[in-house]
Amino acid sequence: MCHFLYLKVFNSKTAELLSHHQVEIKQSFPKEGWVEEDPKEILQSVYECIERTCEKLTQLNIDISNIKAIGVTNQRETTLVWDKETGEPLYNAIVWLDLRTQSTVERLINKTPGRNKNHLKHKTGLPISTYFSAVKLRWLMDNVDKVHEAVVSHRAMFGTVDSWLIWCLTGGKSGGVHCTDVTNASRTMLFNIHTMDWDPELCKYFGIPMEILPRVRSSSEIYGLMVSCLGDQSAALVGQMCFKDGQAKNTYGTGCFLLRNTGAKPVMSDHGLLTTVAYKLGRDKPACYALEGSVAIAGAVVRWLQDNLGIIGSSEELEKLAASVGTSYGCYFVPAFSGLYAPYWEPSARGIICGLTQFTNKSHLAFAALEAVCFQTREILDAMNQDSGIPLTQLQVDGGMTSNRLLMQLQADILCIPVVKPSMPETTALGAAMAAGAAEGVSVWSLNPEDLSEVTSEKFEPQINPEESEFRYARWKKAVEKSMNWETTEPVCETSIFSSVPLGFYIMGSMLMLIGAKYISGQCLYTYI
Repeated sequence: MCHFLYLKVFNSKTAELLSHHQVEIKQSFPKEGWVEEDPKEILQSVYECIERTCEKLTQLNIDISNIKAIGVTNQRETTLVWDKETGEPLYNAIVWLDLRTQSTVERLINKTPGRNKNHLKHKTGLPISTYFSAVKLRWLMDNVDKVHEAVVSHRAMFGTVDSWLIWCLTGGKSGGVHCTDVTNASRTMLFNIHTMDWDPELCKYFGIPMEILPRVRSSSEIYGLMVSCLGDQSAALVGQMCFKDGQAKNTYGTGCFLLRNTGAKPVMSDHGLLTTVAYKLGRDKPACYALEGSVAIAGAVVRWLQDNLGIIGSSEELEKLAASVGTSYGCYFVPAFSGLYAPYWEPSARGIICGLTQFTNKSHLAFAALEAVCFQTREILDAMNQDSGIPLTQLQVDGGMTSNRLLMQLQADILCIPVVKPSMPETTALGAAMAAGAAEGVSVWSLNPEDLSEVTSEKFEPQINPEESEFRYARWKKAVEKSMNWETTEPVCETSIFSSVPLGFYIMGSMLMLIGAKYISGQCLYTYI
């Protein structure tokens, strides 16, 4: 499995994409549920993207000295620790999807009053979950000797991917800037979203020394040679120009992330959503908050069908297969490979495929996989509408999966509202560029609503009646229930059938009788299937 690192160059006056390059980054899976990436490979991929993009710009007769600012956007919860004296990573990056901290999470929840996974939510906006960085950092400190030793000797630096890249690109061990922005900090469970800073009580709760944490900055200011930083989903919110309270976007990538701007005040969810920092576009600008629904597996299900089952050769083939039947024929696929995120936060769930008949084939499974992405979005949209009290009348979308037109139509059908896709779906990179260009001291990109370029888009209208949509959604909810409480961290003893004495005698006796019957009758035995 892998994902891509992108570098894109935009015209700050027109938002036109001028050039881009991408490099594949490999993910490793040392054990079941573990997901890692090599920090050095991530950094080298950045250098390669910069070099190749500059070559392409030169070929287009664009002077690279006209590049005024660089912004970073990243997977927010992926966790790294490195040595500030040597500049060397002390372990692989633990990716946001990783499940190795499940026992840590259960232990923490068991210590809270009433075993409440929302015990820290009043400060963090987040449930206690494997998803967030604090428990990954705690695991590294407890299980990796190099990390433990570096923390004890005051040499360790912690950060999400943005912090690692900014530190390296601004000098590294020779004076690199160790910082992050408010959007990434708000995904650690160590950051107080009200005070907008690291919280001593939270750090004490997880046993994390505050000295290893990066300095928290706004999402749009000059850090050094780097200018701005936004978590990927916040960058997409900015790229979709969702600057007003109530505006929302859904990004379809490895996972699926629906964010709704809630303005200058954090709104706590009663329906399983996260409260997160949307952005802070300037050192002296107010923070803006969002409600977020996070789905762990969206585009990743396509790679699973391709790499693990081998029933498709590409994402384009998945769309063709699904379109050839136009229905799942009652088959429902819950891809809870990493448990269920919003709105359930149920780590014990595992993936299931149900409703199979002899008629079911790979085309129906392909359709069910696409529907699964749409049903998961429906669940978090319903929760968001309940929390806000004002239902969305249309959904703005972006991300790689939006090139699948069948998926977009299915999404409109299942939500019963229009789905609006911009002509340039990779708005995450655009948002990072906008924040960089708008930073004080750069100021080549205006974020005033009247100055923003008009974005062309395509609208997908619902084409089925609401009754059919509700019927299919109800069946999906039934399938989700079946996926729950599947996994446990308690050890399971593998027992042999012969460990049961009566059963063992019965089986051995049956075998002896069958062998005896063979020799007595002189006939061959056979089994009817």
